[in-house]
Amino acid sequence: MVAPGPIEAVWRIESARIVSALARYTGDFALAEDVAQEAVAEALVSWPVDGVPANPRAWLMTVARRRAIDSFRRRAVQDDKYALIAADETGSEELSWDPDRIDDDVLALMFIACHPVLSAEARVALTLRTVGGLTSEEIARAFLVPVPTIQARITRAKKTIGAAGVPFELPPAEQRRERLGGILSVLYVIFTEGSTATAGEQLLRVDLAAEAIRLVRMLAALMPDEPEVHGLLGLCELTAARFAARTGPDGEPVLLEDQNRRLWDSSAIRRGLAAIRRAAELGRGLGAYGLQAAIAACHALAPSVAETDWERIVLLYEALGRVAPSPIVELNRAVAVAMATGPASALPIVDELVATDRLAGSHLLPTVRGELLTRLGRTAEARAELELAARLCTNTRERSVLLRKAAALH
Repeated sequence: MVAPGPIEAVWRIESARIVSALARYTGDFALAEDVAQEAVAEALVSWPVDGVPANPRAWLMTVARRRAIDSFRRRAVQDDKYALIAADETGSEELSWDPDRIDDDVLALMFIACHPVLSAEARVALTLRTVGGLTSEEIARAFLVPVPTIQARITRAKKTIGAAGVPFELPPAEQRRERLGGILSVLYVIFTEGSTATAGEQLLRVDLAAEAIRLVRMLAALMPDEPEVHGLLGLCELTAARFAARTGPDGEPVLLEDQNRRLWDSSAIRRGLAAIRRAAELGRGLGAYGLQAAIAACHALAPSVAETDWERIVLLYEALGRVAPSPIVELNRAVAVAMATGPASALPIVDELVATDRLAGSHLLPTVRGELLTRLGRTAEARAELELAARLCTNTRERSVLLRKAAALH
């Protein structure tokens, strides 16, 4: 566990580089993560007594290297590689630190943490642990699951990677773009949970969303020629720009039409727009994340809900539906259609989703249907839909808003 203070700060900033360099050195991903954590544990004891070292990262690397060598020596059967490393006591105390390899090492770490052999839940947990430097306690708190559950996911993930013989190396160039989608998906899940929590007492988990943005920025620096990386970065920045206005003083959600747009973060908006431009400049057309970012840009640039370019948003959702079709995209398109041409035009889209049962169990579908029916004056039906949405919703803050809306229709 990383304690607050200098140790936590160093670990959060440097963990990806430390673990990736150790993994390259040992050839054992699980061991690299374990000995890095052992070095942090030793820092918790030593630094408060001896003070923070002049080069904290080098200190952690040196201690972790020694722990790795100790581990090699304890193995009952060592192959030639382990024996050679364990016998090497004449070299530098710090691992070989080639600045030209750091980026490749960190990128390899991301590809391993998001490897296809792992479950979606394991990818998220391992990415936050090894690339993000979060503790098991922080990850568990973010996703509202018990700490032992997160620890078990991380342990199983490392065992799975070892059993599958996944090497610590970048996949061949031809495979990177194919597997990049998995990394982006993990980072998107992390950000989405931070921007709208699926359960619990808080609508936003700002720390989790900020960590996702940090990781996406890191990926954009490592893979600057991939448009979808910049698309996701733009989406995250533009969405996060509205955080300060999305909740009131008591933590209750503030709907888009009621938000004080002066609270929106203009710097984040500029960064988001710059990321979209970069994605477009790469010349392959906007992908799924880029299109979502473009939709977020329409909101960010509009002076009010009424003055939002809803027609453009409808077109962007239609394009998104062709690139990455999903019932959520269709539901969001229905909302945009309702704003552009009225609720009567949007209701058939929503009713089609109901008829095909494509969002069964989600509170989002009855929420939107209830809103449309309210605008159409079908009060009794609208109230029933909003009450259903409240029963399905697992976020306390969102549920209270739905119940208030339903009560107002009595």
